[in-house]
Amino acid sequence: MSLTELRSKDVINVDTGKKLGRVMDIEFDEKTGCVQAVVVPGDFKLSCALRGEKNGIVIPWDRIVRIGDDVILVRLMPGDIAEEC
Repeated sequence: MSLTELRSKDVINVDTGKKLGRVMDIEFDEKTGCVQAVVVPGDFKLSCALRGEKNGIVIPWDRIVRIGDDVILVRLMPGDIAEEC
């Protein structure tokens, strides 16, 4: 599966039913080449926008429950969400 295909899928938290957005980036281990996490858009922060940075929520790969035709289902615990900016 390519990044382009991942970017076309909605990411949904199965515990809350909340739509988190669509994949905007991936993180991978440069030594192994394995995907570590997907990144979806986070809440808008003016400080990030002024610096020209994108704000995102990092979802660890092991929290992905299933990748379907149209959606990616994830199971997130409150401490799992790490925002980057």
